[in-house]
Formats: sequence, C-alpha cells, structure tokens
Amino acid sequence: MRSDCEVVWDNCLQFIQGEISEQSFKTWFQPIVPKKLENNTLTIQVPSQFFYEWIEEHYLSLLQRIIHQELGAHGKLEYSIIVDQGNTHQKPFTIKLPLHPPSYAQQHQSKHPIAEHSFKSPFTLKNIGGASQASYLNPNYTFEAFIEGACNQLAKAAAQAIAKKPGGTSFNPFMIYGGVGLGKTHVVQALGNEIKALFANKFVLYASSEQFTAQFIEALRNNSIQDFSHFYLQADLLIIDDVQFLAGKEKTQEIFFHIFNHLHQAGKQIVMTSDCPPRELKGLQERLLSRFKWGLTADLQQPDFETRVAIIQSKMEADGINMADELVQYVAHSVDTNIRELEGVLISLMAHASLNKEEINLELAKQVLKNIVQEIHTEVSMDYIQKTVAAHYSVSLENLKSKSRKRELVNARQIAMYFAKKYTNHSLKSIGYYFGGRDHSTVIHALQSVNNMLDTEPHFKLSFKDLQRKIKFKVPL
Repeated sequence: MRSDCEVVWDNCLQFIQGEISEQSFKTWFQPIVPKKLENNTLTIQVPSQFFYEWIEEHYLSLLQRIIHQELGAHGKLEYSIIVDQGNTHQKPFTIKLPLHPPSYAQQHQSKHPIAEHSFKSPFTLKNIGGASQASYLNPNYTFEAFIEGACNQLAKAAAQAIAKKPGGTSFNPFMIYGGVGLGKTHVVQALGNEIKALFANKFVLYASSEQFTAQFIEALRNNSIQDFSHFYLQADLLIIDDVQFLAGKEKTQEIFFHIFNHLHQAGKQIVMTSDCPPRELKGLQERLLSRFKWGLTADLQQPDFETRVAIIQSKMEADGINMADELVQYVAHSVDTNIRELEGVLISLMAHASLNKEEINLELAKQVLKNIVQEIHTEVSMDYIQKTVAAHYSVSLENLKSKSRKRELVNARQIAMYFAKKYTNHSLKSIGYYFGGRDHSTVIHALQSVNNMLDTEPHFKLSFKDLQRKIKFKVPL
C-alpha cells in the first residue's frame, strides 16, 4: 500500500511535469524520493548537494506553490540530502534542510513564473499602483545573457531599441516568431526587464496566452470582467507569449482585441510571440491578424554552429565549469535543433558528472549523451543532407529551402526530406521547419513521391542510390 508521502509527491510530480520540459523533469525530479509526511511537512530525498542547490535556484517558486496546493497554506517541504552514498556496512549519510521561506522565493523567481497567475489577487485591488505590481518576469532573462548570432540579430536589436523608447518607435506592436526553444521568451522577457530597469514608473506585464485565457474565464465566472480589463489596461508594456494558442477562443480574442486597441491608441507598447508569422496564424480573427502586422515582425531561426558554441561556452562559464574546446564542439555538432534542447543536454551532462563525481570530458559526454544524440562520427546532420543534395542536383541551398515550385527544385527538396526522415531523428514537423517552415503533410507527400519514383523510374533509382551512398557514408563534399 502506498504511503501518504508517496501519494502527495506523485500529485506534485503530475503538476510539475506539465510546467517544465520533459528533459528537465527526468533530470531533476524523477531521481527524487519521498521519505515521509509528518506535521504537514513533506520530506523528499535528493541525490546530492548539487541537486539541492539547482532545485532551489531554478524551481523554488514552483515547489512552493505545489506544496501549498497539496498541503495547504501551512504546508512545508524539507530536503533530505545524500552527502555520502555509504556502503554495505554503513547507511548513506544525509542532512536535512527546509525549503527557503517565501521572501527568498520572491527575490529568486523560478524560470517558470507560476506564483498565483490567476487574476484573483491583483485584479480585485481597485487602486493598483501599476509599477508596484508583479510583472511575472524571470530576472535571469536579460540581454546580457542572450547570445547573439545571425539567427537572432534583428529580434534582439529591435527589442533593445524598444527598451529605450517603449511605445515610441514604429515597432508597435512587436512580434517575434520561431520554432520551439529558439529564445522567443528570453528576448521578450529581457525587453521587459530592461524597461523596468530604465523606467521605474512603468508597469510591465508578462503573461502567456494560456494564462490570459484562464484569467479571462475566471473573470467571466466571477462577474469581474471590469477588474480583469482594468488590470491589463494599466500596462505600459504588455507581453503576451504564444498568441497562437488564442486560436478558436472567440470571447478571449474579443477582450484581447479591445485591450490591444486601447493600449495601442494610448501609446503603450505591445509585444507578442508566436510559433509562426501572422499571415500563417489560423483560427484568429482577421481584425486581430491585421493589427499584428502594424508594427515589426522578426523571426528567430535555428542557431548556427558558431552561435551554439558561444551558447555552450556562456552557459558553462555561468556555472563555473571549464569545458575543453573539443568537448564544446562535440556538443555543438551533436545538438543542432534548438537552444532548449542544447541546454537540456548541458544540464544532463552536469548532473551525471555531479552524481558520479567525474570530470566533464569527451568520454563522459559520449557515454551520457548516447541516448540523447547519436555519436558525432556516425550522425548525419540535417545540414549535411541539405548541402549534399543541393550539390548533387546543382541547386543552391537557398533555393532548396525556398517556396519555389520549379520541378527540379521540388524533386531535390523531396529527396532531401526523404533522407532527413531516414537518417535523422527529426520529427516530420521538425523536418518541415528546416525546409522553409513547411508543415508535416508536405513532408509526408515528399516521402510518398520519392517512394513512387523508386518503384517506377529505374534511372532515378540509380541516381538515388549514388546519392544515398554519399549521405550514408558521409562522403566529403
């Protein structure tokens, strides 16, 4: 029979899993063991001092909220930290430390700002002193901590220009779009933090579209739409993350439309993020989409190799860890999808080194990452496939990724997609993203077309096998 502490911790884990990435959840929360529940205090055992420090630094607010949710306002969390693993004759040596108090949490916000994001607390205050209200920004997101590269220069430069004159530039509204994990949230929150630092009297407000929707629904339920609107209309800078999730929510779009109009007419700055440009957003009112196009739209692209190297070096330096150039390049070559996955790999590497008390070196990296990325010497990267196919068919890389429907380009593009599916671990959606932002149905059609040509065109089959040999064995270009 499961103990009370196991039941409570399982409930906590279910909530936590929905708030953070899968990699972070597996690395930092799956190894935790619930030990006891006594006097409204849950004790959890963490594998090392490193684990304790990392959780306190990055997930403190998250843990506080879920403990209060599960155990009530007086609920507490206590860590049991394994200092010595022990042996067959001696039990592991542990120490116990309490969760930091709320005052500490307010000064060290989690990377996932979740502290009572419903409107109940702030919106019911009639005389809100705008700038004094919580902005729900992560103070760790700054321009200084954002690594600039060709993939993000425009977005960062525009955000810095806005920070100096919020609402006073032609970049209003400002929308950043791009795939998952490319740094959209970092840029917009850095913009918010910069404005707060430069203009102490301005009220900066950050919310995800899901939070905005949940707050609006609660306002409808409580007959407090006026309070809801009043709260958002006080913002000097309003940041709405992932506006694509407003799709299909007609009433939420309606209230957002009116808030948008009021703020824009008042010269207030509006910033949004999305996974695609406004013209490709589906399920949103045309009048909203029209307004999204008024200002500046900037995209974030996949970081190139040099930017990935700079990101790794910056992250390691911030954590006081030295990594050999060989290891930095290995990781940068191995993870070429997005920044979030790159950070997840680095976190896993640090965690394994800490738990096993080993130095971070190339051999450890290969051992640890073998289930996350393929070995670099056997990996066929998306970049290599695209360049090889482009060279084989004498087309430019730019045209291969373009929207052109010329037959020779379509054939080369479909073949490149086919090899991407065959030799990489990318999903159909991810493959489409690398070929000009196409959707997964386009990739499926490409795979079917290539298979049909292989079945019906002998000459194509011979050329295809020659190209396949180059890709499979990574013949130098």
